[in-house]
Amino acid sequence: MNTKKEKKVNKKSDVSTPIRKAVIKKKFNGVVVSDKMNKTIVVRVDLVKKHPKYNKRFVSSRRYKVHDEKEQYKIDDKVSFVECRPLSKEKRWRVIY
Repeated sequence: MNTKKEKKVNKKSDVSTPIRKAVIKKKFNGVVVSDKMNKTIVVRVDLVKKHPKYNKRFVSSRRYKVHDEKEQYKIDDKVSFVECRPLSKEKRWRVIY
C-alpha cells in the first residue's frame, strides 16, 4: 500500500499573472524655505505633537527636498507634495501642480 500523500496540481494557479496592489503614497503640505537649487525646493512641514506625560502641545518641523520640474514655487509659497521613486540621494518627493 502506498501511504504517501500526493499533491494535486492546479493548472490555473500555475499561470503567473501579475497581481497589482494599490500603492499608498504619503502626501504632505508645507512652506518653501529655499529655492536655490535647480529643479529642487526645500519644504518645511510643521507637525503639532503632544507630550505624552505633560500633555503640552509643541511644534516640530522637518525639511524635505522636493522635485519642482517647472520651477514655479518661490520662498514662502504653500506647496503640496507626494512620495515618488528616488530621484537623487535625498530627493524622494515631487510637487503636485
